[in-house]
Amino acid sequence: MKVGYLGPKGSFTYLAASNVFTQAEKLPFSTIVNVLKEVETGAIDWGVVPIENSIEGTVNQTLDFLYHYSTCQIQGEVVLPIEQNLLVHSNWMNALNKIDTVMSHPQALAQTQMFLSEHFKNIPQKLMDSTTQAAKWVSENSDKPTLAIASKEAANMYGLEVVYENIQDITANHTRFWIVGNKKLSLEYTSKKQSIGVRMKKNESGNLHKILSAFSWRDINLLKIESRPMKTMLGEYFFLIDIEVNNQKLIDLAVEEITELGGEVKLLGSYPVCLKICYLV
Repeated sequence: MKVGYLGPKGSFTYLAASNVFTQAEKLPFSTIVNVLKEVETGAIDWGVVPIENSIEGTVNQTLDFLYHYSTCQIQGEVVLPIEQNLLVHSNWMNALNKIDTVMSHPQALAQTQMFLSEHFKNIPQKLMDSTTQAAKWVSENSDKPTLAIASKEAANMYGLEVVYENIQDITANHTRFWIVGNKKLSLEYTSKKQSIGVRMKKNESGNLHKILSAFSWRDINLLKIESRPMKTMLGEYFFLIDIEVNNQKLIDLAVEEITELGGEVKLLGSYPVCLKICYLV
C-alpha cells in the first residue's frame, strides 16, 4: 500500500498522513498537483493533501485539481493542529540581525504575517513548495543567513535551532487534509461529509438561490460554500459545497433537483472525518 503526501518527510502533510496510515509506505512529492496526478494514474493508492486552513482558507490547488481534472474521490478527512515555528541554522542563532531572508510554504508565511511584520519587518520572504523543504534548504545552506518557518519535527530532523515557537497569528490554527483515492477507507470518525462541485449551465440571476433552496427546504446542513473560477472565461464560476451527511437519500434528491434546474454537479466524495487528531509536541 502506497500513500503520497506533500513532502518532504516532516511536513505537516506528512504528519497528517502518518496519523492515518501508520503502516503504509509513505512517498513524498514536491507539489500538491504531483500527489494528485500519481493517485490519478494509479501509481499510488491514496494521496494526502491540504484543503483548508483556519487562518488562510481553502488551498486552491487541491480544490481546482479535484474539480477540473480528477476522477478520484475524497475518501477521508483528517484535521491537524498547526504550530508554526521560526527555525535557523546554529551558525546564525546569535546573529539574527544579519538575517536577509525568511522562507516557507505560502500558507505558512500567510499564517505568520503579524509576527513577521513585528520582528522581521523588512526581510524579504521566499516561497517554497513546503515548510519542510524550507527547513531542509536552511540546513543545507549553513553559510546563508536565512530563516525557515516549519514544524518542530522539521527542526529536529534537520538539526535546526528554534528561534521562536508558535508564531502563527491565531493560536487555534488548524488545517484540514483530504485523503484522495479510488479505494474506500475504514476509519474511526466523528461525522461524515459529502463534497460536491456545482456550476449552472446558464449565467442567470437567482442561480445561487436555486442551489441553496434545494438543500434548505430539505433541512440539509451545509458546512461550507464558496465560489471558484471555472478557468474558462471571466465571470464563470463553480461552487464548492461541503454537506453534513445525516440522510444520504435527501442529499441525492437535492442533487437531482439542482440538475433538473440546469446545474452540473460533480461528486467529489462522501467521506468520514477522522476521529484521531495528531497533536504536535
